[in-house]
Amino acid sequence: MGTRPWIVDDELWALIEPMLPPWPERSPGPQPVRDRLCLQGILFVLYNDIAWQLLPLELGFGSGQTCWRRLDRWQKAGAFDRLHRVLLAELNAAGELDWSRACVDGSHIRAKKGAPTPVRRRSTGGRRAASTI
Repeated sequence: MGTRPWIVDDELWALIEPMLPPWPERSPGPQPVRDRLCLQGILFVLYNDIAWQLLPLELGFGSGQTCWRRLDRWQKAGAFDRLHRVLLAELNAAGELDWSRACVDGSHIRAKKGAPTPVRRRSTGGRRAASTI
């Protein structure tokens, strides 16, 4: 891993770019920040564990709000699910995954909507007598 792990190299970008939804041709507003720069901004925020609004503009990744909106748009389009599957397949084909250490958690497996709540039963225990004072 390099000194700036949020920088996406050409080889990785060639894999990611086709999975991203195209930008609408007739979108209002100024020319959007290029997808690759937004992805690098997203990775910078995640790697450095900073708030979106603290993404430095001088890095050229666009504003934190721009990067967050792009992340949201890509997530809703299913781009990260597709990317995850492709990267897992490539790593597996290269023998780079140790499946004996794999685990499953609730964020990847659909859970039931919850167990039925039990019916409230009448108590059979004794009660205190009402005060007669």
